[in-house]
Amino acid sequence: MGLDISIATNNYEEVYSPDYYDEENNYFSTHNLSRTFCNFICRRNVISHEPELDQIGKLTGVDINPIYSMEDYPVGDGLEFFLEKAETEEERQAILRDAKERKEQLEGNIDLVIATISNLIANLAMIKNLPALLQQTDFDSLDNDDYFSDFDIDKGDGYIGNNFGQDLRNFERSLKFAKEKNATTVWFTYG
Repeated sequence: MGLDISIATNNYEEVYSPDYYDEENNYFSTHNLSRTFCNFICRRNVISHEPELDQIGKLTGVDINPIYSMEDYPVGDGLEFFLEKAETEEERQAILRDAKERKEQLEGNIDLVIATISNLIANLAMIKNLPALLQQTDFDSLDNDDYFSDFDIDKGDGYIGNNFGQDLRNFERSLKFAKEKNATTVWFTYG
């Protein structure tokens, strides 16, 4: 078992309708993000060196902050955890105000996130040996040499064995699908 990452939207029911889960549409393998991608996104919170996403942003000249911002949408268990830890009503209200501000900052972010992912895909397609350009690490939980290689080739089944290129393409397809279903705001959920 491990932690998975998925994309939530402001209109979840419309995007993720029963039709979305129909195997004939094959959305699972063309939209799903791998567990390795989840670890990749969370790396900035667990390693001491520069995270790979930050390095990739510098290598490509793409501002990756819209991706990181998707982690900041306060909902569900995460928000509830902080509210339960509040010792006073004043602390509770401060947490709720902060959550409201963070939601407002992300509101309408889908076009910016699509542009960010599309720019990463275009720029990374021109880099032939990405693993060699990334810092070596003592904590290589991503298996950098494999995950970041062969960017233009889909190596996995849409979840198991995806490489970075496949995950980014799935991410982009998922965002574009959500936009077609009138989503305007997207964020990451974990489970």
